[in-house]
Amino acid sequence: MTSPFEGVIGHHHVLELLTGEGSNPAHAYLFVGPGSVGKAAVARRFAALLLCGDDGGCRRRVLADLHPDLIVVEPDGRTALGVERARETVARAVLFPVEANHKVFLFEEAGAMNDEAANALLKTLEEPTASTIFILIAESEDDLPATVASRSRTVLFGRVSEEEIVEALVARGVSEDQAGRVAVAAGGRPGLALLLATRPEVAAFRSAWLSVPARLTSHPGDAIRLAEAMVGAAEPLLEELGERQERELGVAEDEGRDVRVIKDRHERERRRAASALHLSGLEILASWYRDAAVASFGGPVRNRDVPGPELAGIGARDAVARARRVMLTADSLDVNQRPELAFSALFADLGASA
Repeated sequence: MTSPFEGVIGHHHVLELLTGEGSNPAHAYLFVGPGSVGKAAVARRFAALLLCGDDGGCRRRVLADLHPDLIVVEPDGRTALGVERARETVARAVLFPVEANHKVFLFEEAGAMNDEAANALLKTLEEPTASTIFILIAESEDDLPATVASRSRTVLFGRVSEEEIVEALVARGVSEDQAGRVAVAAGGRPGLALLLATRPEVAAFRSAWLSVPARLTSHPGDAIRLAEAMVGAAEPLLEELGERQERELGVAEDEGRDVRVIKDRHERERRRAASALHLSGLEILASWYRDAAVASFGGPVRNRDVPGPELAGIGARDAVARARRVMLTADSLDVNQRPELAFSALFADLGASA
């Protein structure tokens, strides 16, 4: 018998927990953790477990969005999940399942839910029908009103080790060298690693971010140009996603489906993937400063291809302070600051202290 979570990279404790929940599920789950770590992939497979048990054919229909008792609730347009969509969900939640013993409502972007939508959904979460299960996905519990989060069973997802990602990519036919480069660029995010698995530009992306300390100046214009270059470094890595989206759109058009909803979803997918890459770039830059601090004490460095003399040009205290400044920028990206602005401010600060 195949595992209900076959193909998932990492998250072993979470998968063990959810496998045990399959026979006696809660009425609502909140999956939280960093972007692109695999929450949505696990949620789909958990929904398949709840709806299908050991039926492989049924599971495949769930994963392909073809099961009548899986209801995927998407935002309205490119951003917010509004009150009308929530009211539609509430209306459908009182109906009996079509085939399975349950209906599963999957909110893959629950963090986009506005307050009105949350309030409309709240009563259903408080007094659910016995056959209805909600799976909400967000990066943080704080992305949702406390009233919604407190009525769900929270499942925490962390990052996955580079070793696990490399092993999984090699098992999928990726060369070990490429898998290693991808694992570093993905920063513990299996979803991002799978997106980058076959992209030769991964090495250039990492090199670009590791070159930032040598390119810093005190001139504001240089900071702006460097920020534009770092944003641009992610673009080649998004081509795989763009190609997949074009194929999906072509199939939808051939089938006469409403492509506006699909285009909106594609835009959200691209924005999330770009955000994950920008965060990975910042983490690579922070690792350079971490190496500079460690090297000053003769310790082992992470980026062994960076020449020692480059790392020796900065003291340990300054290196640690700059690494912290880099990660503060990561926090600003989490609150939706434009990456060009966040990066240019960062590079201007780092250049002024160089």
